[in-house]
Amino acid sequence: MRKFNIRKVLDGLTAGSSSASQQQQQHPQHQPGNREPEIQETLQSEHFQLCKTVRHGFPYQPSALAFDPVQKILAVGTQTGALRLFGRPGVECYCQHDSGAAVIQLQFLMNEGALVSALADDTLHLWNLRQKRPAILHSLKFCRERITFCHLPFQSKWLYVGTERGNIHIVNVEAFTLSGYVIMWNKAIELSSKSHPGPVVHISDNPMDEGKLLIGFESGTVVLWDLKSKKADYRYTYDEAIHSVAWHHEGKQFICSHSDGTLTIWNVRCPAKPIQTITPHGKQLKDGKKPEPCKPILKVEFKTTRSGEPFIILSGGLSYDTVGRRPCLTVMHGKSTAVLEMDYSIVDFLTLCETPYPNDFQEPYAVVVLLEKDLVLIDLAQNGYPIFENPYPLSIHESPVTCCEYFADCPVDLIPALYSVGARQKRQGYSKKEWPINGGNWGLGAQSYPEIIITGHADGSVKFWDASAITLQVLYKLKTSKVFEKSRNKDDKPNTDIVDEDPYAIQIISWCPESRMLCIAGVSAHVIIYRFSRQEVITEVIPMLEVRLLYEINDVESPEGEQAPPLPTPVGGSNPQPIPPQSHPSTSSSSSDGLRDNVPCLKVKNSPLKQSPGYQTELVIQLVWVGGEPPQQITSLAVNSSYGLVVFGNCNGIALVDYLQKAVLLNLGTIELYGSNDPYRREPRSPRKSRQPSGAGLCDISEGTVVPEDRCKSPTSGSSSPHNSDDEQKMNNFIEKVKTKSRKFSKMVASDIAKMSRKLSLPTDLKPELDVKDNSFSRSRSSSVTSIDKESREAISALHFCETFTRKADSSPSPCLWVGTTLGTVLVIALNLPPGGEQRLLQPVIVSPSGTILRLKGAILRMAFLDTTGCLVPPAYEPWREPNVPEEKDEKEKLKKRRPVSVSPSSSQEMSENQYAVICSEKQAKVISLPTQSCAYKQNITETSFVLRGDIVALSNSICLACFCANGHIMTFSLPSLRPLLDVYYLPLTNMRIARTFCFTNNGQALYLVSPTEIQRLTYSQETCENLQLKSAEPKCPSADSTHVLSYSFHCQTPSVGESASGKASRSLAQHIPGPGGIEGVKGAASGVVGELARARLALDERGQKLGDLEERTAAMLSSADSFSKHAHEMMLKYKDKKWYQF
Repeated sequence: MRKFNIRKVLDGLTAGSSSASQQQQQHPQHQPGNREPEIQETLQSEHFQLCKTVRHGFPYQPSALAFDPVQKILAVGTQTGALRLFGRPGVECYCQHDSGAAVIQLQFLMNEGALVSALADDTLHLWNLRQKRPAILHSLKFCRERITFCHLPFQSKWLYVGTERGNIHIVNVEAFTLSGYVIMWNKAIELSSKSHPGPVVHISDNPMDEGKLLIGFESGTVVLWDLKSKKADYRYTYDEAIHSVAWHHEGKQFICSHSDGTLTIWNVRCPAKPIQTITPHGKQLKDGKKPEPCKPILKVEFKTTRSGEPFIILSGGLSYDTVGRRPCLTVMHGKSTAVLEMDYSIVDFLTLCETPYPNDFQEPYAVVVLLEKDLVLIDLAQNGYPIFENPYPLSIHESPVTCCEYFADCPVDLIPALYSVGARQKRQGYSKKEWPINGGNWGLGAQSYPEIIITGHADGSVKFWDASAITLQVLYKLKTSKVFEKSRNKDDKPNTDIVDEDPYAIQIISWCPESRMLCIAGVSAHVIIYRFSRQEVITEVIPMLEVRLLYEINDVESPEGEQAPPLPTPVGGSNPQPIPPQSHPSTSSSSSDGLRDNVPCLKVKNSPLKQSPGYQTELVIQLVWVGGEPPQQITSLAVNSSYGLVVFGNCNGIALVDYLQKAVLLNLGTIELYGSNDPYRREPRSPRKSRQPSGAGLCDISEGTVVPEDRCKSPTSGSSSPHNSDDEQKMNNFIEKVKTKSRKFSKMVASDIAKMSRKLSLPTDLKPELDVKDNSFSRSRSSSVTSIDKESREAISALHFCETFTRKADSSPSPCLWVGTTLGTVLVIALNLPPGGEQRLLQPVIVSPSGTILRLKGAILRMAFLDTTGCLVPPAYEPWREPNVPEEKDEKEKLKKRRPVSVSPSSSQEMSENQYAVICSEKQAKVISLPTQSCAYKQNITETSFVLRGDIVALSNSICLACFCANGHIMTFSLPSLRPLLDVYYLPLTNMRIARTFCFTNNGQALYLVSPTEIQRLTYSQETCENLQLKSAEPKCPSADSTHVLSYSFHCQTPSVGESASGKASRSLAQHIPGPGGIEGVKGAASGVVGELARARLALDERGQKLGDLEERTAAMLSSADSFSKHAHEMMLKYKDKKWYQF
């Protein structure tokens, strides 16, 4: 009779009767003889909630810039409709316009915590920033005209909106409605031009008189418009098109920048011609002719100082003969002209000044320059104009991110250790002043545990980031390419031609936070192992191993010459032959047919290498060419500091290396791991016939929208038998590719990489349908998929070191390696480790396949182990100690006798107690009871899609399985019973970047790369969502002093603009759309007592003025009534005694 666990059945009933019945079917229990210990599961559905927390990195594709000089907050808009707010270091906020249209201009309502955004779809939005999550109060959609420029004068309620037709409309920002006042283009120019002046490119008010409006048209016409008299005072014409205009603070002069690289300075009262014409970068000709034309000056700013010459700051204007010169910002101060070169093209710039008032000396102190891929702040007060050190994490994309890992709740000494070695890498020569953008308030972060994000990049660099408490700060940067020779001529190119570019790109990162051991796998089939040290060392010879991995079914012999392990059997072992470390042991050898053989893709340096404090190279392992076939890219990687082992695999097989003895322990093809237990029917074939050329898996990534029907298809689903094709034609195609060095990226390998490393590529069936949106990760894209070999190889997709039960008959746990493949098979390899100390370095590690085989549906993604109480059993590790410090003999002896620390709780358990193996594949999850190897629980995660990432994570003093599916769902399951706890649709798999970088970690945290330059963090913990106090760019409430001086007034200072004088605007011109929150709700949510008092004071002032007006009117009416009564009484007395005929 089958015995059910009542507690688990009741838990299932709480999730619904349907799921309960499913659990009973899917979770078969053990037989009574092997009774399952009861495990109390504390996680329930109410512990989970999904929400975004913060977005880090540089705004992708920026398009607009604005600054509030009182609140000291910077706003950046992007071409995708995003809005990023920056305040003091650590204060950031992300908002998004629903339409996704590009932001063309931003305008702060200074000191009011409000912002107006103008979008390319001709909408205006009023944002309220006085809350934790900024919201849109009002929107205004223009229906008949295109918006080109906006201007909001300081302390005014009128927003001037210029259009493509040359007209100017006026918006009341209080009600966000159109005024009836319109400045028509034909009225503005009258007879000064015979043709249309073009779109409005500039609007500004005279600093000394806001009733005078300066309007710049694209054609070169500038008009000074009098708002009260509704006519133009002056018109200024120039032959060249205008790009921007700027006022002198006295309101008597203005400066224009033109398309021929000239600047014209005009006197307001002299419209005939400019008083001065400057060509900053033009060559002055001797005969008095006009200078040669230059590139357009896109923007100019004119800032004055009390004690010296004014600053003229401009972008563009370089001469046409400076081909290849980088974009420049030019600062003209008196007779000196400084040309500051930028790394990227300039999107916009703003000058930061001491005063917000436009009619006072500006006293500029810095320039914010928004570049295409960077944000630069230049100090104008110091000689040489140094830049400020940027405190924001905007350098994530310094080289394209190729993989990402996230570690929460790290050892507390890790971040200080990484910071101390990273501080030495900082550049010098920055401005000595503090970062001037220092607005906003810090929230009270709920997280107090250390968090670290590691990013791998296309140039081979690895960056460590401190991600604690929802901030991001770079700690340390490691350059892995330093161990390789750089190819300087074309003759060296063939060795690295499996990738067209970025041969050092990081593909997989394996890191042990406790021991600080780091292992990376690169795109050129190389693995590097690093140790952490605080001491600088010089390595005379870089330790190196070369491994030859073959995929050949019909070979019974060993696949490599340097290592000959016997065929695996359920019991048995392979004694490794230690290989002495070599600097570069093999030279380019060729097989009989002239094909490259036994050659690695990269050449390791043979000269001494100086290694700075931080991560230092312990061993370099490279796969080599085999018979003209390049090595396949590595698809899985694991390192264990307690065992001193590193293991990696690809679609050819698996290699296990002892990095302490620098020896290869195991080198087997995937099929050889099975031995005689292979459940698959495989047809013999030669590797050359079925060659799948390697490509830049990390750098060959297309992006676009996924076709819904194809989203559910798994890249590893399908038959494992070879695809029938013309062998001769394949052979010819292969040889031709070798000769031309234009190797096509294998469609199947790409999909294998995507599923096996969960970092690299889209599914096979998705790739051809993608539209390429950006090529930041697309280096060597293949345009043809017709010649790709369709047959499926079984690749190594998951690796896990552990101390557990290897076989059914085992009575105690022992060290072993669990191997998962893309066909859903889990194989176990037993490890026999020598004693610690000197014996560990002298005696070999015995490795033997155990014969244990487990099966799941879909490629294996993740494995973990639980003890008998349901707690996670972490892999054993050796605590970190400084490797390069010479120690006393007694201490050395102690270290030799010291065994590696195993944190496995199973070692202290009774022999009869069991463990659980948690295995997650792309289709299902299973919990296997050990040592019996029976399936305790099973859950089919998805039928119509596949899992991209699965992680076993800690949450609320318990553990769960978290999964992200290709159909956009994020799901969590309890452990060990695999009850569904969360299933939320988050985002679909729309590009390769998400698939490659999505990862879960402990305490309900997750992240992914949302754009090539930005990391999006999210949480799936209910507690974190509730306690989350975002460190958002919430404006400081205006202080009493600043409110008194800069109180925002809605009193109409130009009554002719209002509705009473100009009538109502046409309803068909613009449509008003109320915001989602409504002004009353947002006012209620506005933060700060001082702000409330300021608003109350303004309301009282307005009410008092209205009451005063009412009292005056009442008095006037009373006086009028008295006068009327008096006159009536006099008339009555005058005609009282007269008869009717006497009138």
